[in-house]
Amino acid sequence: MACRACPRLVKWREQVAREKRAAYRDETYWGRPVPGFGDPTAGVLVVGLAPAAHGGNRTGRIFTGDRSGDWLFGALHRAGFANQATSLHRADGLELRGAYVAAAVRCAPPDNKPTPAERDRCLPYLVRELSLLEGVRVVVALGGFAYDAVARVLAGAGSPLPAPRPRFAHGLEVASARATVLCCYHPSQQNTFTGRLRPEMLDAVFARARALTAPRSAR
Repeated sequence: MACRACPRLVKWREQVAREKRAAYRDETYWGRPVPGFGDPTAGVLVVGLAPAAHGGNRTGRIFTGDRSGDWLFGALHRAGFANQATSLHRADGLELRGAYVAAAVRCAPPDNKPTPAERDRCLPYLVRELSLLEGVRVVVALGGFAYDAVARVLAGAGSPLPAPRPRFAHGLEVASARATVLCCYHPSQQNTFTGRLRPEMLDAVFARARALTAPRSAR
């Protein structure tokens, strides 16, 4: 991916890649848009906000190399969607099984806050991924921003969420013809450090995703 459609994001992702964090000063940062990652036959699509400046923007793999990823991939591992609970770098052996992880915005934003206009310019990537991931029946939206992006993508695919659309809430479940959307607080430090999101809450979301994508004979 070599998109340069959002000047603010391009400037930030490249500045971070040049200046680096002291702990990673000997590493070569990715510093480009970060693609989705996972099983092409996935039944579950996980959509986050955007790459972290020193996480995905450094490693080149979404949710990899930061504490949010520790929480996410730990939960995916416990639910049987990942072969390991750690996510350190692109060559660490992590494999997803039945799940695919992407983001509403593919470039690291300043202060972890992309704008609605940046989201909308980036949505075609998520639209294309969803069209290619034909087996997806569940979309886990990590946070309100991702929920809004997912709703727009589904509407564009001819499978809108019910109107009026329910407001984002952790544990909210909303069905459309294309997929069921499960809402979950984002595993950001703001949520995990304060206890707003606890491991058992994340586990419950992915247990539900597992149940919804299980073969009918196993339900």
